[in-house]
Amino acid sequence: MSKSANSPSPETQTEALQIARATQKPGQTKEQTKLIAQGIQKGIELYKKQQKAKARERDKFRKKQLKEKAASVNHGHTPQDDAEPQVIIKHSLLPWLLLAVSWCGFLAWQFFS
Repeated sequence: MSKSANSPSPETQTEALQIARATQKPGQTKEQTKLIAQGIQKGIELYKKQQKAKARERDKFRKKQLKEKAASVNHGHTPQDDAEPQVIIKHSLLPWLLLAVSWCGFLAWQFFS
C-alpha cells in the first residue's frame, strides 16, 4: 500500500476501526464493519481539515490585526478610536421623581392612617 497525499494516518485508521467495532451490531459482517470504519475515517479527516482551515483563518486574522495595530502606532492613533462610536449617557430625572413621590405617598399613608 503506497502512501499518497490523501491516505489517512494510522492513528485515524485505528481510531475509526475502534469506533466501528464499538458500534457493531450483532450479525454484522467484517466487510460491513470495514466500510463503516472507512466512513468514520473520512469523517475524521474532513473534521481535521476543517479545523486546520479555521486555525489558518484565525492566524491570518490575528496577523492582520497585529499589522493594523503596528501601523496605527506609527500613525499615532489606535484602530479603536475609528471603530468605536462615543456613547453619551443622559441621566433622566423621572426615576428619581417617581421614587420621591412614592416615598411621600408611603409616609403620608403611614402618618394619616
